[in-house]
Amino acid sequence: MAEKVVAIVVAAGGGTRMGGPAPKQFLALGGRPILSWALAAAQAAACVDAIVVVCPAGWEDHTRRHCLAPFGLDKVRAVVAGGAQRQDSVAAGLEAALGLGAHWLLIHDGARPLARPELFAAVLEGARAHGAAIAGVPVVDTIKRSADGRLVQTTEDRRPLWRAQTPQGFRAELLAQALQAARAAGWSFTDEAGLFERLGREVRLIMGRADNIKITTPEDLALAQALLGPPAIRVGQGLDYHRLAPGRPLVLGGVRLEHELGLLGHSDADVLTHAVMDGLLAAAGLGDIGRLFPDHDPAHKDADSLVLLGRVVALLAEHGWRPAQIAVTLVAQGPKIAPHAPAMAQNLARVAGLSPGQVNVAATTTEAMGAIGRGEGMSALAVVTITPLEGAAEPAPSRRR
Repeated sequence: MAEKVVAIVVAAGGGTRMGGPAPKQFLALGGRPILSWALAAAQAAACVDAIVVVCPAGWEDHTRRHCLAPFGLDKVRAVVAGGAQRQDSVAAGLEAALGLGAHWLLIHDGARPLARPELFAAVLEGARAHGAAIAGVPVVDTIKRSADGRLVQTTEDRRPLWRAQTPQGFRAELLAQALQAARAAGWSFTDEAGLFERLGREVRLIMGRADNIKITTPEDLALAQALLGPPAIRVGQGLDYHRLAPGRPLVLGGVRLEHELGLLGHSDADVLTHAVMDGLLAAAGLGDIGRLFPDHDPAHKDADSLVLLGRVVALLAEHGWRPAQIAVTLVAQGPKIAPHAPAMAQNLARVAGLSPGQVNVAATTTEAMGAIGRGEGMSALAVVTITPLEGAAEPAPSRRR
């Protein structure tokens, strides 16, 4: 039977140097959490049989919902809470990995989103040959030593120096022994290879890649986005119809118009805003307003559609997206829309977080043809674009309903 390989992706840190509202591994990169990129690299490595994720305590459900479920990461077998120190988090991951029958471990930092799947295989090969292996790259900058951070003391020889990366590979039983020795001696370490070195065990160096960066500061996040390429742009289309009926207000784009008939619906039936909402949800792959705001839910009775639009925009932000542009066309025989179009565009822009110049509201008629031409209803067609919400954080668990 083949020996089982488990990747432990450690993402339990607070990321305080990033300065964001949430741990850095949950910030968005290219429209998805940083952690999901690191997990995707392990998922794509053919040598990896299973993955254990170590996240901050209290973020387990959040990790499953926002970093795993949307991205098809079916190799993940366990999500466990980490500890105060790195060795505590690695120990928690190790316990879960041993419970999965791990023989070999590939430990990867959840803040390294750009690791290549082939690097996992190379590190595993090195570990199998030597018991432990680590990815790294030679230091290319000139290294200066300074005691006070102001004056240079000496210039160091950079030739023997390497920058450590992850993944790091180990035989599972050897790492378990090393962690036990560290606990007994009260040692603290910043990576598992350092612990092996202290125990006098051989650690094989495997050539990594310069683009396998660790995201620690906002500048690192910008560099990672540049390495990924231009931000993704998604396009969505929304289409909505509503009947006209007496005794109903006519609300379009949040503007109430004087008219003998109004649109019939469970909410305020703002067909213009509904088309925009459906377009945004379609672009993000999040369904439609019928699923999000069902017409049998009394909570949405006569609801202000601009408020519902705000909820759609917030939902996009949870998934790392923001509106970029909105173009919506109303199809109606009357009343005249042109005088009110700027106010409608301003309302939509305000709620979507855009400038009015990024929103266009237009109107046309059917030249008196069909049901709309007979004044029986109205329809609206929206085309929208969304882009990644770079640097935005998913909401903390305490904010969830």
